[in-house]
Amino acid sequence: MELRSELLKSIWYAFTALDVEKSGKVSKSQLKVLSHNLCTVLSIPHDPVALEEHFRDDDDGPVSSQGYMPYLNKYILDKVKEGSFVKENFDELCWTLTAKKNYRPNGKTSIPLKDAFRFWCLFNFLSEDKYPLVMVPDEVEYLLKKVCMAMNVELNYVELEDYFSQEPQQQSGIVVWKFLELVNSGKLTRGIDKDTLSMAIEEVYREIVEDVLKQGYLWKKGQLRRNWTERWFTLRPSTLAYYVSEDRKERKGSIPLDRNCCVEVLPDKDGKRCMFCVKTSAKTYEMSASDTKQRQEWTTAIQTAIRLEAEGKKSLHKDLKLKRREQREQRERSKMAKEEEMLRLRALQEEKEKKLQELELLKEAQRQAEVLLQQDEQRRRAQHEEMQRTLEVQLRDAEQARASMQAEMVLKEAEAERQKKRIRELEEMQQGLEEALQLEIKARQDEEAFRYAQARLLAEEEEKLKQLMFMKEEQEEYILKTQREKQELKQEMETKSRALEEAQLHLEEVRVNRQRVDQDVVAAQRKLRQASTNVKHWNVQMNRLMHPIGPGGKKSPESCLSPLITQWL
Repeated sequence: MELRSELLKSIWYAFTALDVEKSGKVSKSQLKVLSHNLCTVLSIPHDPVALEEHFRDDDDGPVSSQGYMPYLNKYILDKVKEGSFVKENFDELCWTLTAKKNYRPNGKTSIPLKDAFRFWCLFNFLSEDKYPLVMVPDEVEYLLKKVCMAMNVELNYVELEDYFSQEPQQQSGIVVWKFLELVNSGKLTRGIDKDTLSMAIEEVYREIVEDVLKQGYLWKKGQLRRNWTERWFTLRPSTLAYYVSEDRKERKGSIPLDRNCCVEVLPDKDGKRCMFCVKTSAKTYEMSASDTKQRQEWTTAIQTAIRLEAEGKKSLHKDLKLKRREQREQRERSKMAKEEEMLRLRALQEEKEKKLQELELLKEAQRQAEVLLQQDEQRRRAQHEEMQRTLEVQLRDAEQARASMQAEMVLKEAEAERQKKRIRELEEMQQGLEEALQLEIKARQDEEAFRYAQARLLAEEEEKLKQLMFMKEEQEEYILKTQREKQELKQEMETKSRALEEAQLHLEEVRVNRQRVDQDVVAAQRKLRQASTNVKHWNVQMNRLMHPIGPGGKKSPESCLSPLITQWL
């Protein structure tokens, strides 16, 4: 199941690379070629009949990934046998298809194509088991840290954190092309030689993808001749293979590892130092490392391989990847639990604060109610006392008023007689004021008529002046004419001169009339002033007769006549 999942990741890249229009579908002819090549690299017998039958030409058009999966599962993935093919060749086929479309090196800082392929394989191994494939930031940091450890340098965490902070949408995961773009940018490999970087990438690739727990040169003691020979050893969870050289072209043998195996440290002998042995159920293999550190690393790695085999685990890094994923999930669950707990605590705190506020409000309302009750009691008491004092004062005032009213009644009767006499005088005065008011109104009307006549005469005078000016202009025009026209129009000029004289006479008459009208206006104004003087005289006489009547008396006739007199004025 794990092998199928790893193969599907690479095939997914190949399928999406063939989807040129990004519609999620690939033509049948391309899928036939892809299926044929997959069978070749996976060492699966070709079935041309099934291939032609499944991808025969018809009107169905391109095939989606879901439509391709039945054939892929039945005729390819179900027939794959682990160990019967070279997985690196399979990955190279899928990489070649997808790199042509998606991989864009950016010049001098770009890593070689072979290293980009190995990074792609490492990405697929560490990516999440969901599509589209992404690698979470923790796994990105883990992979880059492994490469830096292989080069004995520290990872530039600042640059990595800056990259993810500048790309917030990639916090949930980064695609392989963005990862290669990050590596090619040179920010994380600044000052590192390309050959050193390539060796580190290859070492990490062998360790993670090919499950090489450790590799290197060791001295091995022969089983028959008992001589010491230097060999290149490669340790995997189930075997410890050894080759003539590090190119691994000529394999000399392998040591099977199972739960019955063990590794022991040996004392120095035969001129060899840093010795150890691997004991299997059949044989004991003696080996010598270059130094104590290497011996410790080899013995620890072999013990790890034996433990994995005993636990039935085929890959150390698959196990580590699952553990890291479980730890991430545990952290996420813990984070979510903490957030939920914080939310619950915050809700409880808010509820507590709300209840405290309600309690404070209730206490404040109770205090205010007590204060209001005290204020109401004091107010009622004060009102009662004030009312009692008021009633006592009113009683004394009523007694005094009754006594004073009896005295005033006598005075009011005498005052009433005087007021009747004063009313008769005011009525006579009112008649005189009405007559004076009529005279004043007539004088004002005469003044308005005279003003209107004066305005009309002024308008006639202006009209005559305009006619006079117009005649003067015409006369000047006639004067400027030629002598011949002068003789012909002489008689007409005389006529016009006479008309001009008549107009001047008429103008003099108008002026005389205007002077007469002005005199009439002056006479009317004099009459108006005389009438105003008479009104003022009557007002003075009336004010002398009017005196205020004391309390309890009737309304005076002067207060009744004042608005009428004011209206006349």
